[in-house]
Amino acid sequence: MTDALADPHYRPYTTGEAAAGGRRDIVILGSTGSVGTQAIDVVLRNPDRFRVVAISAAGSRVELLAEQAHQLQVRTVAVADEAAVEPLRQALTRHFGPGNGPELLVGPEAATQAAALECHAVLNGITGSIGLRPTLAALEADRVLILANKESLIVGGPLVKAVAKPGQIVPVDSEHSALFQAMLGGSRAEVRKLVVTASGGPFRGRTREELADVKPADALAHPTWDMGPVITVNSATLVNKGLEVIEAHLLYDIPFERIEVVVHPQSYIHSMVEFVDGSTLAQASPPDMRMPIALGLGWPDRVPDAAPAFDWSKASTWEFFPLDEDAFPSVALARHVGSLGGTAPAVFNAANEECVDAFLAGRLPFTGIVDTVAKVVEEHGVPGTGTRLTVEDVLEAEAWARARARELANVNGNNGSADVNGNVNTSASTSEAAGV
Repeated sequence: MTDALADPHYRPYTTGEAAAGGRRDIVILGSTGSVGTQAIDVVLRNPDRFRVVAISAAGSRVELLAEQAHQLQVRTVAVADEAAVEPLRQALTRHFGPGNGPELLVGPEAATQAAALECHAVLNGITGSIGLRPTLAALEADRVLILANKESLIVGGPLVKAVAKPGQIVPVDSEHSALFQAMLGGSRAEVRKLVVTASGGPFRGRTREELADVKPADALAHPTWDMGPVITVNSATLVNKGLEVIEAHLLYDIPFERIEVVVHPQSYIHSMVEFVDGSTLAQASPPDMRMPIALGLGWPDRVPDAAPAFDWSKASTWEFFPLDEDAFPSVALARHVGSLGGTAPAVFNAANEECVDAFLAGRLPFTGIVDTVAKVVEEHGVPGTGTRLTVEDVLEAEAWARARARELANVNGNNGSADVNGNVNTSASTSEAAGV
């Protein structure tokens, strides 16, 4: 059996389980976010296949959370923000009536507690590295983990790999779902290369110089996907693609030098696998996240009509371009970070989140995002070896990276990159700063 975390040849359930009348009990973490709401749409259209037993959210959309709880008739609702509890109780009372309604889990560990509840599978749709503890809790409870929270795998790779069984993780990112499906065409030993596709974002074709004056509104105008602001800016810088390269390496145990990124503006082919005999298998579908979400919920069965299919009677053109690593150095930086391992990916991810916030607030230029992240990675250096990575190690590294990124963002707001002492260096490239 392969030691890959995401093993498409492994079947976590008996094929035909849903068709035989059994329903899978699902816990949805991040239910009010983009992935969570689309997952609930899939569930509600397939009540014979799925039953949601618990949902969790941060607490910023209390009315929607209560509505979801009533619509799904869940047993448990988890909310992270303790200030949201009383408004949530009131909303639940309006939906369920006085004295009724689901059990409440409250506080920073609420999602982690929900992830360990009795169920068949946990869909982790939380955004950010706060999803790490729930990811570990679901795996340790022997649940199938339907993973949309890439950050938890990226920042806690060794931790996740230590507890996950082969095939226990089914990825939801469209790119990793595509790789997951295409790898069914052969064994992992027969894989020559993983090809991860990128839309190129809103700035495809621009030079680094042309990116210098990009405004937040421009970066938030993604040509294909409707996502939250951090992920949308990550797609514009291609940091998101760098994170996906690290994720692919961890999920499938393929070396970084055999993971390639290619720009495909139409976003119809979500990724490809090249095999040793020269054949390449691609997974293609219209850009709609309900398809990979439904595949994760139903695996190894497919959910009929989960999302629209192509109309092959209409002519279309699909294009592919090489990645311009001079204009978009984030993928090379991510490879470097992934090869360092340890807490380096956590530093990369945390620093990027702070730099995106600084950019959206007007404190950092667009090209300064990746330049500043590279400087933080350089200062972090090579992670220590010889000790086992812990959650506390990850959290400590993240805290340091966030604080240092904020310091550098304030220095570099209008002047490009900076050196270790915060001295401005407008000519330094990201690759040079990162040592890649």
